Amino acid sequence: MRSPAVDDWREGLDGVDARLVDEYQSGFPVEQRPFRAVAADLGVDESAVLDRVRRLRDRGVFRRFGAVLNPPVIGSSTLAAVRAPEDRFDEVAAVVNGYRQVNHNYRRDHEWNMWFVVTAGTRGRRDEILADVEERTDCDVLNLPMLTDYYIDLEFPVFNDDAFAREGVTRSGAGTAADAATEASATRISEDAVGDLSALEARLLLEIQDGFPLTATPYRDVADAVDADVADVLAAVERLADTGCIKRIGCVVNHVVTGFRNNCMVVWDVPDDRLDELGERVGELPYVTLCYHRPRRPEQGWNYSLFTMVHGREADVVDAKIDELAADYLPFDHERLYSTETLKQTGAQYEDLVGDD
Repeated sequence: MRSPAVDDWREGLDGVDARLVDEYQSGFPVEQRPFRAVAADLGVDESAVLDRVRRLRDRGVFRRFGAVLNPPVIGSSTLAAVRAPEDRFDEVAAVVNGYRQVNHNYRRDHEWNMWFVVTAGTRGRRDEILADVEERTDCDVLNLPMLTDYYIDLEFPVFNDDAFAREGVTRSGAGTAADAATEASATRISEDAVGDLSALEARLLLEIQDGFPLTATPYRDVADAVDADVADVLAAVERLADTGCIKRIGCVVNHVVTGFRNNCMVVWDVPDDRLDELGERVGELPYVTLCYHRPRRPEQGWNYSLFTMVHGREADVVDAKIDELAADYLPFDHERLYSTETLKQTGAQYEDLVGDD
């Protein structure tokens, strides 16, 4: 499998490929022959769409094709960080990455230099893992579960030369960020969430966690794999989407391969009584790809409550958008935590979320 360099990822791709990449990051049909419906929209035949999706996946443009699941709704998830000594950094990373419940781990340019996500079936199991990390690494763990989701969506056009994520959305509107605003709202996240799933839904999530089969009948193939009727599987997918367990269905684009290799997590000291007001306002800005509330930890020197993410092709463009955020929307103390190295990046292990932990 070839993984193309950032500069040549568009080589050999045409307008139909561009529409697949940019228009089908969500909205993939939930019906027995979904690629037939996509083909009709794109003006090609069903087999051609399948071939193109396989090729885009093999080139690394798509990480996978299927459902994007939502771990905080299905189980208990948290963002955590440690201050790993440089002379032990690799050792600490190996310990953290060794947990199957850790699905993302990044080095960031900050005193808290290692940031990872732990997703487990229960809050108790999640916290056991964090305590174990502390004991094994002798590093204090900063535990920052998501408390409020204002806007989270890594879906944006990439088949372009835009400098920052969703720049084209702004351009195609009336020319301002406000005119191109997306919908944001304050959605509370429970740390004690557990998946209230039927037996079929649990089997289904495990079957589709790594993507759909790239066949003309993916839902029928999934139904066969979980020993269920295809109509029941289609209904279960719809229910899981309605309850938020499935965030979207479509292509999962590799943002690094497609050029958006600079991302910055910005943390803000926003007054508590203005969190919802400002979280929703900032979450509606088209260049903000993530916006959420996490707890302060003043006993650990962590006084930030609002988190935002900005993705761009160049670091200076990302910094310019953060400057705009600080000047026009969030005039508060903040820090910019650039991701400098990917230490681990996998899907959440749903065996731990829907089964015995």
